[in-house]
Amino acid sequence: MTEIWTWHFFSAGGSTSKKFAPIAASKGIIVVDNSSQWRMDKNVPLIVPEVNFEDIKKYDSKIIANPNCSTIQSVMPLKVLDKRFKIKRIVYSTYQAVSGSGFKGIRDLEEGMKGNPPTNYPHPIFNNCLPHIDEFLDNGYTKEEEKMINETRKILDRDDLKITATTVRVPVMNSHSVSINIEFEKPFEMKDIYDELSKVENLVIVDDVKNNKYPMAIDATGTDEVYVGRIRRDFSIENGINLWDVADNIRKGAASNAIQIAEKIFGIK
Repeated sequence: MTEIWTWHFFSAGGSTSKKFAPIAASKGIIVVDNSSQWRMDKNVPLIVPEVNFEDIKKYDSKIIANPNCSTIQSVMPLKVLDKRFKIKRIVYSTYQAVSGSGFKGIRDLEEGMKGNPPTNYPHPIFNNCLPHIDEFLDNGYTKEEEKMINETRKILDRDDLKITATTVRVPVMNSHSVSINIEFEKPFEMKDIYDELSKVENLVIVDDVKNNKYPMAIDATGTDEVYVGRIRRDFSIENGINLWDVADNIRKGAASNAIQIAEKIFGIK
């Protein structure tokens, strides 16, 4: 007898998901939602399969939220490090490609290269960097920065975790890069950091600076892995490191992560 798997992928914006995802879920259909609508809902799991897939069991929900693109790649190296050394504080600085804004962002970069003014961004993106992703909030942060902070806490199950973020749009077509500064509560040896990171599925260490090898957007594009490199001790604090984190924001940062959730639920892969 052939087993019938029933799930839906939603990627049509928050308002559509808010209206239709509960209807599908009420019919017993598993919904993997790519919008921001359900990410911080206390009754809905927020999942990166390699990091916290088991959290699905904690929720009585047919809706599963797909995290923000920059959050997905950033938390990939964090869970194992938090478990071993307990993270005290995280500082995110992102370098996000225009494909994260969809077709309009790509068009602004392409047209800017021809000398034409932007129609999507408030300023030219060609030859420029914009510290402005999504709307500004009253506290001075952007929605994108708040997403990274709040979603990281939920995925790591650390409501107390101190996190700050600055998210920047850069003139790169595809694949986001993130500089992550991590402060731990426990001391460590650098070998232990590498050992823990090597355990994470789909996390690739590219860190051979003597031969100019480190993660780059141009290499990550078209792949489903997350790449980390430039891993080094932060000598300005007692127990800290810096690392450079790169991934294809369209694939692992969105579509591939959603598919991997469904694959793991149903044991397809």
